[in-house]
Amino acid sequence: MQTLKRKFPGVVLVADLNWDRLLTVAAVVSALVAGAQLGQL
Repeated sequence: MQTLKRKFPGVVLVADLNWDRLLTVAAVVSALVAGAQLGQL
């Protein structure tokens, strides 16, 4: 990982941003699924 950071610092930044985006999408999807489950009760 250190080699990747030294050779391609932009790639690491993009990966960090995508990880953050992925967590956001996962949280939204989880909330929608939970809301749908509660709506069916």
